[in-house]
Formats: sequence, C-alpha cells, structure tokens
Amino acid sequence: MGKVQDKLVDGLYGLGWAGVKKLPESTAVALGQRIADYAWKRRGKSVLRLESNLARVVPQAGPERLRELSRAGMRSYMRYWMESFRLPTMAKERFGVDVEIKDEHILREALASGRGVVVALPHLANWDLAGAWATAHIGVPFTTVAERLKPESLYDRFVAYRESLGMEVLPHSGGAAFGTLARRLRSGGLVCLVADRDLSASGVEVDFFGSAARMPAGPALLAQQTGAVVLPVTLYYGGTPKMYGRIHPEVEVPKTGTRVEKTAVMTQAVADAFASGIAEHPEDWHMLQRLWLDDLTDQGERP
Repeated sequence: MGKVQDKLVDGLYGLGWAGVKKLPESTAVALGQRIADYAWKRRGKSVLRLESNLARVVPQAGPERLRELSRAGMRSYMRYWMESFRLPTMAKERFGVDVEIKDEHILREALASGRGVVVALPHLANWDLAGAWATAHIGVPFTTVAERLKPESLYDRFVAYRESLGMEVLPHSGGAAFGTLARRLRSGGLVCLVADRDLSASGVEVDFFGSAARMPAGPALLAQQTGAVVLPVTLYYGGTPKMYGRIHPEVEVPKTGTRVEKTAVMTQAVADAFASGIAEHPEDWHMLQRLWLDDLTDQGERP
C-alpha cells in the first residue's frame, strides 16, 4: 500500500470515528444497514467469501438461503463497526444493560481463583463491546493483542480507541507479546484473544465444521505455561438492540501427553465451542477471509 493510499485509508477511518460517534444512535444504525446492503448487492470478493464460509457452517442451505445469510452477515458486520465507532462516547453504565452474557459466574469464579484467565473469542458480533462489558460490568481491566495495521497511524488509532475502553493492547508482531501475556496471567489478570483464524506456521490444525482449519495455539500454550483458565466465549446479536453471549466451561489442560499433544486437544476443544456458537448464529460470524486449508491450497496459497 503506497503512502497516498495509506493516508486515504487512515483518513476514512478517522472520519468514521469522528463522524459516526456524533450521529444519533438510530441514524447510525440506519446508515450501517444502508452501507451493508450496498456492499452486499455489489457481490464483491468479501461477500462471496462470506457466503462460501457460511456454506460450510450451514451445509443444508441452498443459494437463496445463503444470500439471505450473507446479507444479514454484512448488516451484522457493519453493526460491529457502527457500534465500535460509538463505543468511546457511551456511558459505562450502558454496557451492563446493552450486553447480556449467560453464565458470567464462570468468568467471575475463574477470576476469583487467582489463576489468571484467558478468554478466547471468534469473530462473532462485537468482541470490542464484550471487552467494554468486562471492564465496566465485571470491573476487570484486560490485555489483548492487535495485528499491526498499515498505515501505522491507523494502528495507533485502533490502539488509542481500545485503550480508551480500558484495554491494554500489545502488538502481534515483535515476539514480546507472549511473555507479557504470561506475566499478566501469573498475576491473576485477564487476557482476551480473538482466536478463530491463524494461518501462520504456529497455527494448530483443527477439525472445524468437518474440514481442516488452523487456529492459534496461544490460549492453550498460555494455560500450560502459567496455569491460567481458558474460557471460550461466543457472542451474538439475535436481532435485538442488545448483544448476547455465553461463557463456555473451562478448557482444561490434559493430564497426559506431550506439550504438542496437549495443545492440539485444547485448541480442538476451543474450536468446538466456537463452532457451537457460530452454528447457532451464523449471520453474526464476521469471517470475510479464507479460513479452511483447502480453500487456501486451491488458490495456491500457503496455509
């Protein structure tokens, strides 16, 4: 991406943050739906990839049903962005009202144990809103990792935005993130990681809706190294102004096996929890990229 395009992309995001947060909520919702519908009708690569991914999640769906799901999916995706642009201006008291998480006692009890907690989430609904809920409603700050975006000024905007919500944000690149996460967990802290896509060499191969995909090893490795609790969390909108979610039971470290074997078992368990939430609310899964290994290899790409 050239310098001129970098500035353009950064400027557009800046305009979104500056402009959308000033709109009445109902206006922002309507604007997001119009943008989503426009993108959906254009049938670009992202929309077609979303439909291809949804076809694996809902294999019984015919072409018409997949188009309905992808339209709902684009609306859900734009809702994420509109909410995210507005989050820094929202009163903290709203997070406990606008977000309803089932079995939150599992998270509270895990934090009270002092072992440290790794929350693993897929790209479902609004994970930033879930983070704001944790800091405001549960009352616990947390640490997360963000991919270093280009241009650099755009990455800085994302970091500043998330830090304004009470998050500590570490860059994904550089190699120091894992050590910092481990230190936070050893002190009983909370770490939140989006963990449903990892195409790097360190990604763990899992069975996901009947085909092979790669997911991050981080949650499992952190648990083995620090003794932290791993809790998968799935979110959804459900067609209401609220966001809902579920905290799944702990993914325990197997008592036997090598480190690699334990990591594989744990990552598969996280993938299974993700699959259950995605299958129930496929329209809220914002996976507009290639995920399954055979989709990558068909294009000559390296997994």
